[in-house]
Amino acid sequence: MPRPPVARDKLLAAFEQIVLDDGERAATLDAVAAAAGVSKGGLLYHFPHRQALVDATLQRLEELMRQDLEGMAAAPDGAARYFLVTSLFEDSRLDRALIVASRLVQAGDENARAALKRLEEAWYELILADVGDPVVATAVQQMGDGLYHNASIGLLPDDSAQRHTILEHLLAAVDRLSPRP
Repeated sequence: MPRPPVARDKLLAAFEQIVLDDGERAATLDAVAAAAGVSKGGLLYHFPHRQALVDATLQRLEELMRQDLEGMAAAPDGAARYFLVTSLFEDSRLDRALIVASRLVQAGDENARAALKRLEEAWYELILADVGDPVVATAVQQMGDGLYHNASIGLLPDDSAQRHTILEHLLAAVDRLSPRP
């Protein structure tokens, strides 16, 4: 009889949390099993080796990416504005998955690098379709990436109004740069 998927989800969540809190190297099979409250045998039932945990984490990232890209493509204010608005780190499931993938890339994981590259390219294509100019699309993407980086490491003001003002300035810049009517 198959084990309930709850254990699998707990293991993935534990792996993610360890990578976020202590780094990629700390996410050993023993540490993940202990953090999830699952026996090592239970972990091995779902993930026969550490790379299987990494692969499942990246599959989860791919699903979150797909959802984000769908939201971006359907955004009423356009992909460029959506990209900037969602570049304020909010500790969402996608934010957490992106940080985990970034840490995996730093540890040399080429699958994580490829996943992040696909996402960057897909974001760019949607922004380009929205603004119609590759230079503007690149500028928007770099603004969003910088905003995200600063937000994720705590360099933006804690005050919500100040953060909103920064975002409004960037959105106004996009409106000035964008050749669309």
